Amino acid sequence: MQGTVDGFSYGLVTPLVAYFMACLGGALGLRCTTRSMVVAQSWRPGWLALGSAAIGSGIWTMHFVAMMGFTVRGVPIHYDKATTFASLAVAIIMVGIGIFIVGYKGARGTALFTGGTITGLGIASMHYLGMASMSLDGKLEYNTVTVGISVAIAMGAATAALWAAGQVRGFLWSVGASLVMGLAVSGMHYTGMAALSVHLHGTGEPATGDSQATLLAPMLIGPLAFLLLAAVVVMFDPLMVMGRPTVVPVEPKPGIPAHTHVRHSARRLRFRPRRTVEHRGSRTPQNR
Repeated sequence: MQGTVDGFSYGLVTPLVAYFMACLGGALGLRCTTRSMVVAQSWRPGWLALGSAAIGSGIWTMHFVAMMGFTVRGVPIHYDKATTFASLAVAIIMVGIGIFIVGYKGARGTALFTGGTITGLGIASMHYLGMASMSLDGKLEYNTVTVGISVAIAMGAATAALWAAGQVRGFLWSVGASLVMGLAVSGMHYTGMAALSVHLHGTGEPATGDSQATLLAPMLIGPLAFLLLAAVVVMFDPLMVMGRPTVVPVEPKPGIPAHTHVRHSARRLRFRPRRTVEHRGSRTPQNR
């Protein structure tokens, strides 16, 4: 029996909140990735790791906030906690691999393509692994073409975001890039949900796992607390907010002649022929 699926049971509340979470995680991740490119080599892994965790936590929270509005009429939905948090780990690890590639190789050419592909596959893997954590009295089936489109959207969004991290330096440009990234990640999510169809068993057997209410507290408290902490780090680092590279002042070193002395010596060399001409001119009346 075909189940009636509703992805907007709370109206526009869950899509808007989910979009905000995707934008927040993307903004923090992009700023951290940008900051890693203008700091010393020893600090770079820390900034890249923070950016990976921010983006991974943002898209994971976005997914499960959106799933709060997903219902199947007449069928309770439960979630397996281990698989749910495994999807968070997959998101952070695969996004981290892509960000580290771009952070060390640059946001261009093969490195950008490889990093964007791995990051996009991480986003898609998080989505479908999170969907696999659902348990209900039915079977989930997906349209292959629509799934492929959702994966392509994820890869394109990840590549564009990593390119923005390497190219965009201004704060307003970074905000715009994060808004686009949030829109692309949300679009990937709802495209993947459009590929879903549920076939109910009708056996009436209770599903196992934790309910949505049980998962709500750790889902919001854990990743949200981390994102807020990362936001505090961003706010207290003006270089990361403005996206400007660190300028190292040149210290004056003794023993090096100034440029002014070189110019004086050049001027003296130029005046020597003129002095010889003046002396010759002064001797001419004496010979007369």
